[in-house]
Amino acid sequence: MEKENSNVENKTVDGAGALVDSFGRTMDYLRISLTDRCNLRCRYCMPKEGIPAFKHEDIMTLEEVYRVAEVMTGMGIRRIRLTGGEPLVRKNMLSLVRRLGELPSKPELSLTTNGVLLEDYLEELSEAGVWRINISLDTRNPETYRELTSVDALDKVERALDKAVSMKLQVKLNCVPIIGINDGELTGLAEIAAQSPVDVRFIELMPIGCAKGFKGINRESILSELEKAFGTAEKEAPETDPSGSRAVGPSEYYRFKGFMGRIGFISPMSHAFCAKCNRLRLTADGRLKLCLYYPDGPELLPMLRNGISDGELREKILQSLKNKPERHYFGDKEHTDSDARNMIQIGG
Repeated sequence: MEKENSNVENKTVDGAGALVDSFGRTMDYLRISLTDRCNLRCRYCMPKEGIPAFKHEDIMTLEEVYRVAEVMTGMGIRRIRLTGGEPLVRKNMLSLVRRLGELPSKPELSLTTNGVLLEDYLEELSEAGVWRINISLDTRNPETYRELTSVDALDKVERALDKAVSMKLQVKLNCVPIIGINDGELTGLAEIAAQSPVDVRFIELMPIGCAKGFKGINRESILSELEKAFGTAEKEAPETDPSGSRAVGPSEYYRFKGFMGRIGFISPMSHAFCAKCNRLRLTADGRLKLCLYYPDGPELLPMLRNGISDGELREKILQSLKNKPERHYFGDKEHTDSDARNMIQIGG
């Protein structure tokens, strides 16, 4: 882990800007994993033999999740994304979404889902304040989809995608390009952005858990392939926060002439964006994960169940930020201290 930079003050006041790490980065984005369970078995996410699920008593209750979110939005978290596993398999998750939507700070609520169950949830999610939906979809080929996920459900995902677009929600489609899996189907996926106002994003494979057995494809290779099919792409300016002072996410977007949507790239391996990191992760078992690479981070669940006050919880979170590393070391053979868990156990 990189040595902490002690020259940057870790602010302790409530409100925007409170969550500042030792390298001067402001954390305003919290990804909350509601469950480690999923209704798919994607080969690069879950081992073929499966993994032991968390015991029911070892995962955060929805009330505990809400309490952490309430405290952290009071410290400057402005964006909350619900993930899994598959968040829609978590019982009563809509009750949590509604409460999050009523927080005084009105954080931006979004959801990442595989889309299989999404169609039936869209109206209620929208009414609760979720207006950004990220759908994970690695192929439009039913046979490839079935082979990759072990489930025959592509039609359900496509219906959910169409319905979300018709509801005028902001929809992003996430694809992980993998050699030997879907490398011949990327142009077909990009065509979704040509035909509808959807951002199709290609996310570089990260060597986490069983994904270490696969090989991803970098941005340059994909962009070259797409330009052969659709012509020259125009790179867009980075999306920034309301102040215009900094980028709000790691995506780099391109637009092709005639496309209704955009093509995006998230490239944590070949174009690491650690210097602009603004996110923390809350795992389903209650760990505040400071960096995707490292396994450490404060375990909040025992603290919550042992009667910690909100003030003490704020202080624990602030203190933990001093240990947020400067960067990840995925792909660096000299570093072997990465988290050994699979992505489904960490949270997307």
